[in-house]
Amino acid sequence: MSHTTILYYKYVDLKDVESIFRNQKVLCESLNLTGRIILANEGINGTLEGLAENIERYIVETTRIVEFQDISFKQGETQGKSFSKLSIKIRGEIVVTNLEYSDKLGPHRNLTGQYLPSSELNKWFKEGRSFYIIDMRNDYESSIGHFYDSILPKNLKHFRDLPNILPEIQHLKNKTVITVCTGGVRCEKASGFLIYHGFKNVYQLQDGIVTYMEKYPNQDFLGKLFVFDNRVVMGFNTKDSEHQVVGKCTKCNSQSENLVDHYNSDGVRVLGIVCSNCLGPERLKELKEVFNQ
Repeated sequence: MSHTTILYYKYVDLKDVESIFRNQKVLCESLNLTGRIILANEGINGTLEGLAENIERYIVETTRIVEFQDISFKQGETQGKSFSKLSIKIRGEIVVTNLEYSDKLGPHRNLTGQYLPSSELNKWFKEGRSFYIIDMRNDYESSIGHFYDSILPKNLKHFRDLPNILPEIQHLKNKTVITVCTGGVRCEKASGFLIYHGFKNVYQLQDGIVTYMEKYPNQDFLGKLFVFDNRVVMGFNTKDSEHQVVGKCTKCNSQSENLVDHYNSDGVRVLGIVCSNCLGPERLKELKEVFNQ
């Protein structure tokens, strides 16, 4: 049977989050959907998987809610193993920034970067325009794949570390910059964050990297894309001769796209790239068994 995974969000003031929470819980459970939904007074951020017809039903019912009528749902065919359960939570933010002024950022506050469609960014690449891409994902995400010649902030371990990257990019305040992230939700506030701190010409990649990769596989974006589900990473046309492996094993520095949780040199469990030789056959077997559950 065909399964579909959807990725979506919307920044919008919600008057009754509790009511929407209950509605979403009943709806998702009735359709046997798995995945994660975060609700807050500022909106919704979700990724769900289920049978294709059930996902379509979810979209129909969710867009009946006035605030969610124009949500953009990014869809992809999957194998029904992306998530092991359903989690719906109410939090202070739909993506945690911990910024004191977070409620001033985002499209619902008219403080966000200009939207740049994938087709336009592709055109900019081909024209050789002058711009700087700033990757707003966590460092382990960008390590497995990123746009050609993009800026990968060294001090961005988590999205809440945004203030730490300012010293690295201060010299770009008067340049054309484009923020990128997986599906677009982090860029809404990340681009607003840059504007708040004096950046003059700020764009954000509309609908995120995943949309660009779907339209232009192996063009401009190198490697694979990290995703927040059991697939861990995804790529398009990865068997094509044009696919480039940009990830490197954190232990031996060899090329690899094997992104796993492991213990680093300090004995801390982290997510990063470790090739199959350094990881060992037993750990590989364990990871495969977890994925296939």
